[in-house]
Amino acid sequence: MATAVSTEVRWQVRAACRGRHASVFFPPSSTERSDVRADREQRAKAVCARCPVRRPCLDFAVRTCEAHGIWGGLTELERHAGPGKPPGLLQDV
Repeated sequence: MATAVSTEVRWQVRAACRGRHASVFFPPSSTERSDVRADREQRAKAVCARCPVRRPCLDFAVRTCEAHGIWGGLTELERHAGPGKPPGLLQDV
């Protein structure tokens, strides 16, 4: 019988980001210049763009209210966009 944990682990094992340094996907604990942040986010999103489990990753981040990092190809601001968010933001993932 599959448990919720084993289901979560299954998609994580197949993630394109697995084994990559977390600093690509998560901001540093100190201040990050906007150009450095944009470069980091672009590199992370490039990994996500070719990931076979992008949708389950994004679903997990939204379901667990993940507050930091790139998950499923979206930043925390993109995931938490409220009313007035750009159309199709979550639909094209």
